[in-house]
Amino acid sequence: MKVIPTIYLKHCKAWVNIPSIEKKPNEMPMKTLIFLIALSLVSGNLIAQKELRSKQFNLEKGLAIQGYDPVSYFLQNKAVKGKKELAVSVEGTTYYFSSTANKELFSKNYKNYEPQYGGWCAYAMGNAGEKVEVDPATFKIMDGKLLLFYNSFFNNTLTIWNKNEADLKTKADRNWNLIFK
Repeated sequence: MKVIPTIYLKHCKAWVNIPSIEKKPNEMPMKTLIFLIALSLVSGNLIAQKELRSKQFNLEKGLAIQGYDPVSYFLQNKAVKGKKELAVSVEGTTYYFSSTANKELFSKNYKNYEPQYGGWCAYAMGNAGEKVEVDPATFKIMDGKLLLFYNSFFNNTLTIWNKNEADLKTKADRNWNLIFK
């Protein structure tokens, strides 16, 4: 007597026969093949994303924000230098933290704390779509996002940004999306 496997499909409210598939010797099951293909696509995408970040983000040997703690901008409203022994790496980018608590917060949801525009100057990104170095102590939290700015001698781009913030923010978002794709 041949047993035909069946399953009950809730949404159809019906029992359905599952056709048996004879497997040839040394043949990989279809589910395994599909899983391996999906896994290779995902891992390939992650590697490509990591490489893109390393090319497009403002990093010095993989270190972001010149070693400043990204969480401190949000919790203390100031730039605080992180410690090498409290480091976390995500997608090829390393961040330092000033406390274990900040490190844990970041680890839970790092995208909430990473600087916008790859850590480049928000004003330069909005004004000309350029990647310009920043002064980590010159920053602004806008709509829950960390923006960093160039500030040297008599050129503080944060003050210029504040004069035309809405337009520069729209342009910076558009320019960054063109660079980081």
